[in-house]
Amino acid sequence: MSHFSNVPKIQYEGRDSKNPFAFKHYNSQEIVFGKTMEEHLRFAVAYWHTFNASGADPFGAGTAVRAWDSLSPLDRSKARVEANFELLEKLNVPFYAFHDADIAPEGATLAETNKNLDVIVAMLKDYQKSTGKKLLWNTVNLFTNPRYVHGASTTSNAEVFAYAAATLKKGLEVGKELGAENYVFWGGREGYESLLNTDLKLELDNLGRFLHMAVDYAKEIGFDAQFLIEPKPMEPSKHQYDFDSATAIAFLQSYGLKDKFKLNIEANHATLAGHTFEHELRTARINGMLGSIDANQGDPLLGWDTDEFPTDLVTTTLAMFEILKNEGGIGRGGVNFDAKVRRSSFEDEDLFFAHIAGMDTYARGLKAAAKLIENRVLDDIVSHRYRSFSEGIGADIVSGKATLQSLEAYVLQAKPIRNESARLEQIKANLNDVIFSV
Repeated sequence: MSHFSNVPKIQYEGRDSKNPFAFKHYNSQEIVFGKTMEEHLRFAVAYWHTFNASGADPFGAGTAVRAWDSLSPLDRSKARVEANFELLEKLNVPFYAFHDADIAPEGATLAETNKNLDVIVAMLKDYQKSTGKKLLWNTVNLFTNPRYVHGASTTSNAEVFAYAAATLKKGLEVGKELGAENYVFWGGREGYESLLNTDLKLELDNLGRFLHMAVDYAKEIGFDAQFLIEPKPMEPSKHQYDFDSATAIAFLQSYGLKDKFKLNIEANHATLAGHTFEHELRTARINGMLGSIDANQGDPLLGWDTDEFPTDLVTTTLAMFEILKNEGGIGRGGVNFDAKVRRSSFEDEDLFFAHIAGMDTYARGLKAAAKLIENRVLDDIVSHRYRSFSEGIGADIVSGKATLQSLEAYVLQAKPIRNESARLEQIKANLNDVIFSV
């Protein structure tokens, strides 16, 4: 059954095309920096926003017009599977991602929930086999149900911890069954509202125990997916334990998990943490922890997670700069569109227009980033700026040869200090020239 019969297969037609159902910049087989665009970007569709989001917000009911909304819960889930693979094929997107609650209705008991999941997972597996599409990552929803009001693995209620662990077990089994390349942990309720009633040490210890259980069980069942932590500072919790890249890395180091996990970095979460997307990516990259990204953007005028489709060329260029600099690029990860159409974009076609915009924007970002690296536009600037550390007293500092005594002796005999301009405005102008020339 076709759910998008009014939408043709999206083809690459070049930047001069006037066809709204065409890529202007994303040419999947175009070679950039030694690999095809498809290999670099590994695009994925986010099941939750694309097929489950209704357009509702705190001030109004949903506006999205979807043919499957009138069906019973399980039939609605089946229709969404059909729609997912039709959209993937028409957009030529190789991957998708989901939470367990996105793909199947939750039952009155865990056994009933698992039974519903089994029905849909079997259907997903058949579609993957017939289409060649793959699961980039899956996860479990440990934040929506009222049982998680105090958290999941960081709850104050041991029975809730047990339920979350049982749900995680099933999620890992589902990931293995569908051949997921990654498995994501996002701690939506893993945080606190107030320290006045929180045992901070116990909650962090329990989170560490929870993740160790996941590592152990994945090894037991032979599930070799890359494990990912997705940092976010707040919302829904006031303070979440995976606040940003640096915090998540420190946590993993403290609990002996750093070699078991990498990070899934989301652009909008970086904004909420008070960082740029490229800051979060670079922090992960220089620590060997960059695993995958959620591609979206926030609204700088709004203080919440708006999850807009990415259309900012500067941001996507600097994101792809970090990914191209990362050893192995994005590796087993991908560029997952954790983004939703705006409430006013409520028709089926808007799902395609949004993904086309995001894919074209990342394609341009990829080409611009490759040009920055190939022409050493930024590398030469950075190398020149820090050249004092490659010779003389600077080389002594970097090598560890310098001491406080030797540095004092150097300063007492040195000429007056002379700093140089960083020329940031000129650099940004050069960056614009590169971005808008591709």
